[in-house]
Amino acid sequence: MNGKAILVVEDDRDIRGLLADFLKREGFSVEVAEDGAAADRALARMTPDLVVLDLMLPGEDGLSICRRLRVRGTTPILMLTAKNDDIDRIVGLELGADDYLGKPFNPRELLARIRAILRRSEASAMQAGERRRRCFAGFIIDLAARSVERADGTSVPLTSAEFDLLACFVERPRRVLTRDQLLDWTRGRSAEPFDRTIDVTVSRLRKKLETADPSGPALVTTVRNGGYLFAGDVKDA
Repeated sequence: MNGKAILVVEDDRDIRGLLADFLKREGFSVEVAEDGAAADRALARMTPDLVVLDLMLPGEDGLSICRRLRVRGTTPILMLTAKNDDIDRIVGLELGADDYLGKPFNPRELLARIRAILRRSEASAMQAGERRRRCFAGFIIDLAARSVERADGTSVPLTSAEFDLLACFVERPRRVLTRDQLLDWTRGRSAEPFDRTIDVTVSRLRKKLETADPSGPALVTTVRNGGYLFAGDVKDA
């Protein structure tokens, strides 16, 4: 993880400084910003490997910034939210955040979640290099490049979490996968009991993988008391 660049967007000066010092001691390159405007200036200078984004910010809030970041790319986002505020957490995930952590938090847990997100991204890229490209239902997924295109060549923008989930489905088509299995494969030890991340991410993924024929069968189906099943025929591209 040494040298990975992290952008911390946090308005509390003390927390911002403590996080920056802590992550630097752990070998990360860190930039900080106190609000959305400062984050934009930082992003003009750097390309972060991950963004730690506070929800409650002066001016533009974290949810709005998360939405904008998702329009411009797939950089992983770890959102800091008010403790036990499930609504904000769910909205953040729907907007494209890859993980969340409630305040107050243990810096070691934040570090563990950051490392887990970065490991998943790296591991997915390494494994994808062996499997290359697959096609299904008019889509082509490049597991090495972490990209998805429609048959006409138009890109399907996916967040890091959405791509990881789709890769799990593509590698295990026509199998019922439980939420616990999907959480373990996509989020590992950072998952929490009764975590709704998978349900939210599946919902986002379904919307982005709508086929040309809306009356056709769904690619990702819900199995009652079971989990989810990827119904597409997957072939090497």
